[in-house]
Amino acid sequence: MFGVSLDTLVQIGLSLAALLMAVILHENAHGRVALRLGDPTAQQQGRLTLNPLAHIDPVGTLLVPIGMALVGLPPFGWARPVPINPGYFREPYRGMMLVALAGPFSNLALSAGSLLALRLLDWGNPGLARLSAGSSLLLIPGLSWSAQLALALFYFLFIFGLINLILALFNLLPIPPLDGSRVLTYLLPPAGRRFMGRIERFALLIAIAVILILRQFHLLAQAFTPLINWWFHLTLPG
Repeated sequence: MFGVSLDTLVQIGLSLAALLMAVILHENAHGRVALRLGDPTAQQQGRLTLNPLAHIDPVGTLLVPIGMALVGLPPFGWARPVPINPGYFREPYRGMMLVALAGPFSNLALSAGSLLALRLLDWGNPGLARLSAGSSLLLIPGLSWSAQLALALFYFLFIFGLINLILALFNLLPIPPLDGSRVLTYLLPPAGRRFMGRIERFALLIAIAVILILRQFHLLAQAFTPLINWWFHLTLPG
């Protein structure tokens, strides 16, 4: 259909499922840490759930990742941010920093869990990692259904771990509205905190501008290509 093979559609579907899980768990982590610190806002608005419908952003969860997957890039995107009210925190700046760090830390934990699961899956299915590394296809003629399912699961875990790794490090950039900006705000003196508060309303425009500048000078590729290569080295045989 439209020149896209069944194998490609399966890969896109698995990649989008991996992204959806990663961004939902990222936002869920924010909300749960906020609740532990005294802010029930996310809970009251029904956002402490794994139901995708509560978290989907039409652009960030659907259009952007589908477009990236169609051109052969690892899908990247975002979910609707969970609502946080720092007025509930005893120390608002510290509370916002802890809530912000919960998202990237959850992604790092999920990436580590994916690596462990990949190793166990390859141990239980000898040669699976080498087969995955040696073929760009998931639907390989002649493979049994059990081997096809194992290969698809290996691909899902591989993409899930990579997406979580990228999400974690990307969100730690100290650019509003990314999580790293909350950490930076906490570390700044009062004047710096006031400045960060003033530019918060322009956060999305600032993030887009900075990302475009980084892309123009190939700085994003220089930062993330070694990371992606490192993940390939960890998970697939050379």
